[in-house]
Amino acid sequence: MNSLDRSATLAQIVTEHPRAARVFQRHGMDYCCHGGVSVPEACRGVPLDPEAIFSELEEELGEIRERSGPEDDPRTLSRFGLIARIVDQHHAYARRAVPAIAPILARVVAVHGPREASLHELQATFAELSRTLLPHLDEEEQVLFPAILSPRTAPGLLKRELDRMEADHLVVGGQLARMRALTRGYATPEWGCRTYRVLVSELEALEADTFRHVHLENHVLVPLATREGNA
Repeated sequence: MNSLDRSATLAQIVTEHPRAARVFQRHGMDYCCHGGVSVPEACRGVPLDPEAIFSELEEELGEIRERSGPEDDPRTLSRFGLIARIVDQHHAYARRAVPAIAPILARVVAVHGPREASLHELQATFAELSRTLLPHLDEEEQVLFPAILSPRTAPGLLKRELDRMEADHLVVGGQLARMRALTRGYATPEWGCRTYRVLVSELEALEADTFRHVHLENHVLVPLATREGNA
């Protein structure tokens, strides 16, 4: 495995080393929608030490080298293979997770909402995320992905759909950021019950998978589509 390029952007680091996403997510660093900055730039103005982040990255990536060898590189996939991975892994996960989380969140709000008013805002934000994300998946599968795979797609259509995808991603990224803030980094209060712990765990898992999903589309699929297509 190549050594870590400290001048690389967050997106470039995750593209080269997918497991780096774990470190960035742990610290609330958006490597997908706002991944075009370096680690020091991402740490500027927030209580994060770039050297500490680099140390965690080196440790995480060193463990990969010792335990399992080279990481899977999505850039080696064809357009068809990459889209199949996105649909089978990430779209399928979102379609399972979002409807499953909603009743858990409703239960936590019903029990703990009187004590923690921010839970009501969390529920509203999650509902917004659901209304954005699920139709977005349908749009990609019905319009964008066929446009990418077809050799006869008009360049204007492909560019318009890619722009729409990235705009949706920015909205989803903002909704996830609000959810992280409202849960104080997906922390369970001392008084939180087992259902509360399940809720924050499921929300954090949804964020992690959505970040990986958006990263693959923004930073791997878009370059592949525009390089091989006519966008």
